[in-house]
Amino acid sequence: MAATSRAAHAHRKVRTPGGRRRRRSPGQLIVQAAGELLITLGLLLVLYVAWELWWTNIDANNKQEQAVGNLFSEFDGPVAPAPEAADSAPDYGDPVVLPAIQQEGRTFAVVYIPRFGETYSRPVTSGVGTAVLDSLGLGHYPSTAMPGEIGNFALAGHRQTHGQVLDAIHTLVPGDKIYVQTKDGYYTYVYRNNQIVLPDRVDVIAPVPTQPGAVPTERFLTLTSCNPRFGAEERIIAYAAMDAWQPLSAGPPAEIAAQVAHNAEGAK
Repeated sequence: MAATSRAAHAHRKVRTPGGRRRRRSPGQLIVQAAGELLITLGLLLVLYVAWELWWTNIDANNKQEQAVGNLFSEFDGPVAPAPEAADSAPDYGDPVVLPAIQQEGRTFAVVYIPRFGETYSRPVTSGVGTAVLDSLGLGHYPSTAMPGEIGNFALAGHRQTHGQVLDAIHTLVPGDKIYVQTKDGYYTYVYRNNQIVLPDRVDVIAPVPTQPGAVPTERFLTLTSCNPRFGAEERIIAYAAMDAWQPLSAGPPAEIAAQVAHNAEGAK
């Protein structure tokens, strides 16, 4: 009997794997909490990246389409190109130049760059603050020239977020056309070259790009964006010079006629 009692007592002292939970040390609790915090931070980072690279593009594209539609409701001109002249292109004289836009956030032009795709068209809005660049496409440096004006019509835009308006800026080839449409007509610029600079190089938007103080005699267009594509350590600058212009009544250049018609249809 005594032997049986001792065996039962010994059995009660054995701890099985499914027995009482073992208490963790303070160090183990800290490690567990740190791990859970890192996992949470990782998930938040993934969500932020998805928002930045995906949702901001969708949201900005919708706002830009609306801005183009609103602007086209103010335009009054044919959407089909005029018949080409038999001998040479008609001479429309000096281009009409819009007065400088004083109100930041006002959309006044549309840019077409066929190199970026046959459906590429983006609004141009006065100002280069986040309220413009994060929603309304290309921002116009207010201190620079207007479309068709002698000097430098300088624009800024994002590459990888908020509509990716200049994501393909590095693909431009000398001779590529860049078209700008306003209520007065179409301005055709021809791309020349690009340049990688540091962010403090404000001379790229001077009246004569990179030549502060020089008196301009040509009509330039300058596009500025961040470089590299997923960074902002530098700026990529694309330079173009004006080649031709035609009034709105003459219809759009043939190369962009289909997209102009699409924009006009969307404004109805």
